[in-house]
Amino acid sequence: MLDRLLGRAALKEDIATLQSEVDSLESQLEAATERRRDAVRERQAAEETVNRLEDRVTELEDRVDRAESGGVDVAFRGESTLRGQDLEEVLDRLASVRTGPEGAVTAMVEETVPDVLRSMLGDRSTLVSRAAPALVLVDDRDLVAVALRPPVAPAPFVAEEMRFRIERDWFLPQGRYTLALVRSDRFAMGTYEGGERVDYTGFESQVKGDHSKGGFSQARFERRRDEQIESHLEKATAALDDAADPLFVVGESTLLSRFRDRATLTRAVDATGSPREALADAHDRFWRTRLFRL
Repeated sequence: MLDRLLGRAALKEDIATLQSEVDSLESQLEAATERRRDAVRERQAAEETVNRLEDRVTELEDRVDRAESGGVDVAFRGESTLRGQDLEEVLDRLASVRTGPEGAVTAMVEETVPDVLRSMLGDRSTLVSRAAPALVLVDDRDLVAVALRPPVAPAPFVAEEMRFRIERDWFLPQGRYTLALVRSDRFAMGTYEGGERVDYTGFESQVKGDHSKGGFSQARFERRRDEQIESHLEKATAALDDAADPLFVVGESTLLSRFRDRATLTRAVDATGSPREALADAHDRFWRTRLFRL
């Protein structure tokens, strides 16, 4: 009775109603989040299938070209894209190989194939050129012959030792670093400890889309759009002042040259979605390694 007199009964009913709506919205949000996770997993699986098919097409086209030119027909024994636990297991297995003195050859190849690899691989050394830039591992018994494209490739070198020279930070996120995604209309930057993001900055900018008839002339439209992109890139450049080293900048290939002087490494990456979603996508794509079995 006192609640009714003071109006508290109505307030309690309103609170109960609002709480019910909150619970319903939280359930909807949780369901939407799960659907988004499923969509991301399905997209990644589809991308891996497409990559395998495209690699197979390229391999067959190369074989046709060599057959028509009368060249020796050599092909990769297989190709795959590795990340996460699968990548760690492969690196562990390669690191466990032991040979006699100078029996394990490791070479980071950008263009020219080292003579020691030509001698060990023979006709298959042409595969090294096709896989490059790549870290090539070959043993003197020809039990191991693979090439890997590490996300953070070291400078070219050749090592002949009792074990393969493999540094984890060439392949896997280690320690503290920054990964920034730059597109003409959005920017996202994350500071990471290993694979975990510990800080985030992101924003979108209004940039005109394709020109349509009427209104602005084509030249005026393009000038205005270029001004908007320039303003966006200036904001992105300023945001990078807070970046931890090493700094990896990825995104649209036409924009990356602007950041090469301050970035440890730049790479073209096609990541979509909101700035936060695109950054997560770019991070996943960046830390992938392509494996070629020679």
